[in-house]
Parts: sequence; structure tokens; C-alpha cells
Amino acid sequence: MLVLSRKKNESIVINNDITIVVVEIRGDKVRLGVEAPKEVPVHRREVYDAIKRNEDQNSANEPAGEK
Repeated sequence: MLVLSRKKNESIVINNDITIVVVEIRGDKVRLGVEAPKEVPVHRREVYDAIKRNEDQNSANEPAGEK
């Protein structure tokens, strides 16, 4: 894991087309802005985990020949 320090309004760039900006720092919360192409899904971790659980559950419920 790469760990970076950033201040308000500073950013990082991932793969030339994704930018993460520190929008606000308030107490123990940091607000981030994400600029990414529309085809790149961006989710909070808990939402991503729920999507994956749902996909895994649907996959497990499919008949063997339909995968």
C-alpha cells in the first residue's frame, strides 16, 4: 500500500485519468473528490462489498450450465 500525505486542495493522480482531491478536512473526517471516466466505477468500500456479495450470491444461485 502506498501511503501519501496531502493537504486540503491537494490531489493525487492514478493511471493518468483518475484524480483524487482532498476537498475538506474536518476533525477525523476527510472529504475526497474523485474525477474518473464514466466507465470507471467508483464506490465507497461498503457499497463495493455489498455489490460483490450480491454478485457472488447470484452466481451461486445460477444453474451449473448458465455461467
